[in-house]
Amino acid sequence: MQAVNDFLKSAGTYYIATMDGDQPRVRPFGTVHIFEGKLYIQTGKKKDVAKQIAVNPKVEISGCDGNKWIRVAAELVEDGRAEAQESMLDAYPNLRGMYAVNDGNTAVYYLKNATATIYSFDGEPKIIKF
Repeated sequence: MQAVNDFLKSAGTYYIATMDGDQPRVRPFGTVHIFEGKLYIQTGKKKDVAKQIAVNPKVEISGCDGNKWIRVAAELVEDGRAEAQESMLDAYPNLRGMYAVNDGNTAVYYLKNATATIYSFDGEPKIIKF
């Protein structure tokens, strides 16, 4: 899991695919954080992505870093605890202009049943399950 966290942080921007009915939707994300032994991401509850995750929590994450890329298939589980929100906002203080703990909009999710595969053009894929 640490390797996945490090890869996504190094990439800076990664992309999450969700389903909107029968239409895939992909958008850029930038938050990734380990809290209490789980890998977390963050968004706003008012956004379409949060509404799509509520209907179908299965997502795929993809990102690139140099000549390597990652794909992560996982389920997202919302963690509504103030401690989880605070930890994410501490890791990304620039978000505090838009989000606050228990503001009714901050949504943090941890990845469950995740399988990450890191690919490159010059080596075998590395599979990480967490």
